Amino acid sequence: MGFTVIINLKSCFRPALPFINQGSSAFLTLAYTAHIQCYMNWSSSPGLSKDNSRQTNVQARLKNSTIRQRTDGLWDSVADGGGKNFNPRQNPSIPKSVFAAGTAKRTAEMLRRKAGFSPEENQHEGPARRTVGRKGKLQPPDQPLSVDEWKKLKESLGSPERFDIGILSTLLNSGAELDIAKSLLSFVATETGTVSYVLLLQYLALCVNGNHDQEVLDVYNIMRGNFPSLDTGAYSLVIKSFSRTARWRDALSILNDLKKVVTPSPRNYGNIIAAAMLNGDPITAWALYDELLAKGLNPQHETWTCLFKRVRAEEQETMLLSEQQERLLGILLYMRNNQVYPQLTLASSIKTWFESIPRQKWRGTWSTASPNGVCKSCGTELESIQLTAEEYQQLRNRVMTDIIQGRDVFNKTTPEELERFKAFVRMKPAFDVVVDGLNVANINKDRSKQSEMLLAVVSELKLQGLTVLVLGRKHMLRPSRSWNRHNMNLIQQKAHCFFTDNISEDDPFLLYAALHSGNHCRFVSKDLMRDHKACLPDEATRRLFFKWQRGHQLVVHGHIVAGRRVRFQSIPSCDTIVQTSGSTWHIPYDDTEDRSTYEVPQKWLCLTRIP
Repeated sequence: MGFTVIINLKSCFRPALPFINQGSSAFLTLAYTAHIQCYMNWSSSPGLSKDNSRQTNVQARLKNSTIRQRTDGLWDSVADGGGKNFNPRQNPSIPKSVFAAGTAKRTAEMLRRKAGFSPEENQHEGPARRTVGRKGKLQPPDQPLSVDEWKKLKESLGSPERFDIGILSTLLNSGAELDIAKSLLSFVATETGTVSYVLLLQYLALCVNGNHDQEVLDVYNIMRGNFPSLDTGAYSLVIKSFSRTARWRDALSILNDLKKVVTPSPRNYGNIIAAAMLNGDPITAWALYDELLAKGLNPQHETWTCLFKRVRAEEQETMLLSEQQERLLGILLYMRNNQVYPQLTLASSIKTWFESIPRQKWRGTWSTASPNGVCKSCGTELESIQLTAEEYQQLRNRVMTDIIQGRDVFNKTTPEELERFKAFVRMKPAFDVVVDGLNVANINKDRSKQSEMLLAVVSELKLQGLTVLVLGRKHMLRPSRSWNRHNMNLIQQKAHCFFTDNISEDDPFLLYAALHSGNHCRFVSKDLMRDHKACLPDEATRRLFFKWQRGHQLVVHGHIVAGRRVRFQSIPSCDTIVQTSGSTWHIPYDDTEDRSTYEVPQKWLCLTRIP
């Protein structure tokens, strides 16, 4: 069957070439290129800063980096002084922090259960609904068909336009047997005398997904011989296939051709890097890795996993062991600088590599951090979540410039109101905590209890002896069912209050007050500030903002019950980042698919050098 299809395709392309050169929509239909976009994989994460130079003396650089010791209090005064020791009533049970991996998913599931939805029922009902939704659409056969059988099937469906592309798209999505697709191509070649580029591209994707690498070579030769040029999707598929075979160096040639037109994707590089390592050519692998970084691309975890797999002894002559070790430690430095969390598979490869380093004895264990930021495996104190004075000043300047005084700030307030608020803050003592009044009041969905919720939180903070600022809006001062006059009077007695116009946003005021008050000042809100973080100009500043946020944001835990103390979700003591003390490495790793982008892992790989 395969040989017959290839012969038919080669013969049918010759008379079809003039039609192809005319750019017929049958060959360039964009509507169907979407089916194979997932194989092109050209996008990369934006904005990460890269170190494109050779990463030398990595161990010494990390060892000498600023690793801060934590103060005894959870909220001691730092930087510009002031502030009180503060240990809010933080709940010790799960979720430990609003930023802990999996918290968002657990919260969503809890809310669904409260609303009367069962996640299990939903899971079973979803596919059923999708099946019903597809009723009447093209259904592929479960075995190869003859030309006549394909013709009858097409006629029974009313001879729909692009019947062949629709069927092959379904075969591709379902991972069907290749022989079925081959029989479809035979039918199309017989009926029309040609096969469109889009159809061949989908067939190529099906071959690559099914590891039919010899078939990939045949289809690639047909496409290259009959079309003026191929798109990036086709090249990416061929690179992936060739990299799995003895022809992997041909993939390198295709990559070089691709670079003349576009920037290859991280997956393109990763496929060939993996092939080079597998075939005992670490020099080529590392050269491609350097090129990937130089182009500002983000390496994939699978690429790092291949690099951490130990090179066989007979291959080590091509690359000094010390040089290889330095390069691998450079990957850990990259993870630290870019706040990358390796997946479990990669973390396991890192652990295996450390334990196999010649003339060094390393022990790797899977660990967690205690509430006070100590590794439970080796007892090492991890780096503090609190910013240094230099980091804090840098962040404060950037937030003031890009968020408080940014281009769109007056879409959220007025110049007069902002100046009035700045004067208000300057006249007040440094605040210990800033409360987003409206955000906190909405903890309870019962709108009649909004002022009661806010009063409970303010009272708890005041009980701690803290200087509190409450940010609200002017409508909260008008007595109503939601805003009890007595409660609002008590709030103004217990805290400093500033009420903005009803059209203004609270967040810029909250950030200004918190950062103006000093590094000790925390804030209460369940808003994750992602829009404001996005306003910052570079990835390094955004990571600094996220670190400050994780170390300063208080989120009310659970429900507020009358007569009971208000509890807050815990604030982590340590920074979740790759770190070393010289004789130890601690690498936070991602062991769950439930982690949202703004959450951080809770598991650590602990590596200890044994004397």
